[in-house]
Amino acid sequence: MATNSPKLECRSVWKLFGSGAAEALQEGGGKLDDAALEQQQLIGAVRDVNLEVLEGEIFVIMGLSGSGKSTLVRCMSRLIEPTAGEILFNGENLLTASAARMIEIRRHQMGMVFQHFALLPHLTVLGNVAFPLEIQGVDRSTREERATKMIELVGLEGREEFFPNELSGGQQQRVGIARSLSVEPEIWFLDEPFSALDPLIRREMQDEFIRLQNVLKKTIVFITHDFDEAIRLADRVAIMKDGKVVQTGTPEELVLNPADDYVAEFTLNVTKAKVVRVRTIMKRLPEKAPKGGYGGTVLAGDTVAEVAPLVENSKKTLRVLDEQGEIVGCLSRDDVVTIMMQA
Repeated sequence: MATNSPKLECRSVWKLFGSGAAEALQEGGGKLDDAALEQQQLIGAVRDVNLEVLEGEIFVIMGLSGSGKSTLVRCMSRLIEPTAGEILFNGENLLTASAARMIEIRRHQMGMVFQHFALLPHLTVLGNVAFPLEIQGVDRSTREERATKMIELVGLEGREEFFPNELSGGQQQRVGIARSLSVEPEIWFLDEPFSALDPLIRREMQDEFIRLQNVLKKTIVFITHDFDEAIRLADRVAIMKDGKVVQTGTPEELVLNPADDYVAEFTLNVTKAKVVRVRTIMKRLPEKAPKGGYGGTVLAGDTVAEVAPLVENSKKTLRVLDEQGEIVGCLSRDDVVTIMMQA
């Protein structure tokens, strides 16, 4: 469960490619529009990005190819050097950190998983997962014990001595996930980790990812171009276009209140019942119970799609509970049907 405390903040972050980028940005007072970028022959990969990633949340960054999402996540860890701005991690500005300090932070506090598994072919599953700990100088017994726990966590127990070429694509990605978790990172960056997998395995890995997050409660920055994937995984989503963050919000907020036509296009084919929460459509509990009583209870945080079978089966009004188990409202069959009928 996310807290209100930001784990990572981007403040006016820019990444410009081209000669004299920093000078041009400074001369422009920290702002460059499309015309100025074209005149200076600069490419605005990341443009004046401001966002917060809260501790314990899954924060999804999405956009089409070329929108800047992968560049932004690499700026967050300084694998790519931003042109300007501030990136605060636990309150520390990473852009003023020394190279040695950044290596320490990446090794001990950040985990990274990318689309291409990048496993070391000459090492076993155990060797691959333990490798980051070996780089840290952790003794063999300790690192293999921790690696074994991570292998069990991702469901690969019994395959410790397999080599990467003996594993399926989904299994290889599990090894990559276990390897990134072996350092017990405070923040976890995942850049389209499932996009190279076929649809069935991709769904399986999303389920696995949700299970892992329920266990580990990590702060996660997840990159995808798939809004359905974002809906399944995200606490909040930032949508990027041409290097800019166009809108940030929960999946529900993006679907119900898109900031512009670009966001509306992204969410056009999303079934509203998958994202609209019970708390959004519930009504105040009446003083008297309806005739025939209530048909049961649902949680305010459930989606309409999740509660629809219960409403259909009971055909009675349901009481709505908050996270503490307190009754906060009621939900009728008509409320659910209205949303289910919307595309």
